[in-house]
Amino acid sequence: MLAKLFYLSSGLFMGWSLGANDAANIFGTAVGTKMVRFTTAAIISSVFILLGALYSGGGTTGTLGSLGVIRALPGAFTVSLAAALTIMWMTKAGLPVSTSQAIVGAILGWNFFADFSTDLSILYRIVGAWLFTPILAALFSIGLYFLFRHILENIKIHLFNLDRLIKLSLILAGAFGSYSLGMNNIANVIGVFTTASPFVNIQVGDYFVISGMQQLLFIGAASIAVGVITFSKNVMMTIGSGIYRLSPVTALIVVLSSSLVLFLFASESLQAGLIALGLPTLPLVPVSQSQGVVGAIAGIGIAKGGGNVNTRLLGKIVVGWLLTPISAGVLSFISLFIMQNVFMQNVVF
Repeated sequence: MLAKLFYLSSGLFMGWSLGANDAANIFGTAVGTKMVRFTTAAIISSVFILLGALYSGGGTTGTLGSLGVIRALPGAFTVSLAAALTIMWMTKAGLPVSTSQAIVGAILGWNFFADFSTDLSILYRIVGAWLFTPILAALFSIGLYFLFRHILENIKIHLFNLDRLIKLSLILAGAFGSYSLGMNNIANVIGVFTTASPFVNIQVGDYFVISGMQQLLFIGAASIAVGVITFSKNVMMTIGSGIYRLSPVTALIVVLSSSLVLFLFASESLQAGLIALGLPTLPLVPVSQSQGVVGAIAGIGIAKGGGNVNTRLLGKIVVGWLLTPISAGVLSFISLFIMQNVFMQNVVF
């Protein structure tokens, strides 16, 4: 059992990397504008990530698990480690890259190595969501910008009270964003372990059972929280002030816009409601908080004329998005080969 738990360590590393990079973007704008202290942001983010993962993390996890079914625990360990190392490399470069892209790239590397066919319908839905995420976030951001501007121009409120209201709004929006991130991105941490999980159901008393999936969700979410607390500050500052200098109000708009996108791509209840009404739905797939935030910030820049957008940094981030799945896929393939042929571990059942 100890060896099986060791193989989960790469998933914990993946969660930590996600917390250090993607989860940082939830409060990045608030911290970058100095409306919320980093310590406050990290604590709130950690708590609500846990809640979102535990109560609503099953939808995207199932989708990602279907992209590549990994039954051997050493194989799941290696795939997750390859994705985490890719994210760590990008994080050290100061780039808010996509954890979703890293894990999907690593899973594709697994499929090539194991000679397993990739479910193209799932892959198309995931890639389509990646393309749509920054666009949708930008559209939300533009709409909210003009709505907020109209409200602020037509209400009378003391400047001190307005400052307090914006700060409270940033905290509430950050809590919602963290919950949405837990819902959506927990799949990136535990999705490859769902079939090979070493956990069994735990019976507590006569009526209460803690399932193996719930245990996976908890330790995955906890690892994300640790990443937020220990290593997210640098990426927060890149997002909060590097691409476009944000005011407290525009920071609030960015958080709301990106969080709404994650929620839309993760809510099983919303999807069920739309199906019941005969309306089109969005797929339940893990999308990138980083892409949502960058899209939302770009939307603010467009709404204000586009003159102050740091296009050079924006271009560098987009290059990081393109390199992430390719790098993760290649590293996954090589690492699986080494694990099976050098360390003599069976990575494929």
